[in-house]
Amino acid sequence: MARILAEISRTFGEYLLLPNLTDERCTPGNIDLSAPLVRHRVGELAPIRVATPLVSAIMGAVSSVELAIALAQAGGISFIHQNQPISEQAGMVAAVKRHKAGFRHNDVNIKPSATLDEADTLFKRTGSDVIVVTDDGNPSGTFLGLITTQDFNFIRHRRDEVVDSRMRTARELVTGAEGMSLAEANSLLWDSRQDVLPVVSADGRVTALVHRRDEALHHKFSNETVDAAKRFRVGAGVNTHDYLERIPALVEAGADVLCLDSSDGYSVWQQNVLAFVRKEYGDAVRIGAGNVVDGRGFRFLADAGADFVKVGIGGGSICITRDQKGIGRGQASALAEVVAERDAYAEETGMYVPLCSDGGIIHDSHMAIALAFGADFLMLGRYFARFDESPTNKVKLAGQVVKEYWGEGSSRARNVARYGQGKDLAFEEGVDGYVPYAGSLYDNVTVTLAKLRSTMISCGAISLRQFHDTARLVQVSQQTFVQNSEEVQRNERPTVA
Repeated sequence: MARILAEISRTFGEYLLLPNLTDERCTPGNIDLSAPLVRHRVGELAPIRVATPLVSAIMGAVSSVELAIALAQAGGISFIHQNQPISEQAGMVAAVKRHKAGFRHNDVNIKPSATLDEADTLFKRTGSDVIVVTDDGNPSGTFLGLITTQDFNFIRHRRDEVVDSRMRTARELVTGAEGMSLAEANSLLWDSRQDVLPVVSADGRVTALVHRRDEALHHKFSNETVDAAKRFRVGAGVNTHDYLERIPALVEAGADVLCLDSSDGYSVWQQNVLAFVRKEYGDAVRIGAGNVVDGRGFRFLADAGADFVKVGIGGGSICITRDQKGIGRGQASALAEVVAERDAYAEETGMYVPLCSDGGIIHDSHMAIALAFGADFLMLGRYFARFDESPTNKVKLAGQVVKEYWGEGSSRARNVARYGQGKDLAFEEGVDGYVPYAGSLYDNVTVTLAKLRSTMISCGAISLRQFHDTARLVQVSQQTFVQNSEEVQRNERPTVA
């Protein structure tokens, strides 16, 4: 006979936080949002941490190279999706790892004989605002100059004019020498009054670009997610089918952390992958697992060696697993049980296995609720899909600018490896749609972090650990929902007839 749990499945939107005493320590500058990304001994720091407890979902519509770099700058980390050939995923990981904090790799190049129309296409395709001009149009070519979006305008210039006619030549530019420190590069950048400083090797190749805006971003976010060599950290998704080939390729490409990508992680297949990683790499390779919705699933994966465990089934904005299969649990209920099991596991074993809450977040306030429930960090899809840095197209729909967004369980993604449906996708567990365009990741993450800090201040907490331990939540009634959703007509200035 089926066992029926004596609970109602709850979501984050059904709870509110109660304020605690705010004391003198509770100021925005004192709030520490850093979190462990991988397992560690209780009382010790995790070997990989993030200053911002936000990670991007393992989705083709979300985690591009550009977004991975931007999110690492903002203190989080991205997971490059696995629904692609191994060589392409490894190439994306390697592309992120080529960038060091403050030093960007020379990824966007063009020949001087190319047309301004070709340059314009390249700007739009890459999202870059500067292109390095080399003799052969390749990163390894001889540096000839730079062309930016400010160097031409099609009201004044013809599309068939060549790049050579509008670029700033290498002779006109101040350049840095290979091997210089970031402090030296930034000083030279400001002294030159340039927005970009090319760092050039003795044989005339651009080895890096230093952007004025990156220094401002460093001061804005303070703690980029970097490895010991100051390269941006990046994660990568793996599956339980081709892991014997995919994992070594990703490790070789430089992936800092891996994550099993599945809607249901409570399986011997994930146990087998974790066993392979521990046998082949020991603790040198870090790998998370999931997703689970109860304590049994957490303990199974923690015992199998998972470095973190993802919580959530069916709560994603583009996930329809609950509708299609009748499987899942409200994200708040799932997280509450798994957090209790995580803490019991830490008490019993002395090993803390972080939790990633994946799904169920609609508003920024839900992020605060998830962290209060005890999540160490949050995996977000829809949130990041809205930004300039995500890989999807901007389109206009009913007069509104939107970005394309699809689930890994949709026909568009056809991610059969993630959903275990054999060679063909028999039915969908995700949808294909659009999300409102929201602009820059940097601007939006800044606002989100400000809200999280403000919430923690009101709750009297200055660290996420303290927030976990002292937050008080109350379930809200239907009348609370009604009160919060009452519409008010905006007071607009009357027009003069």
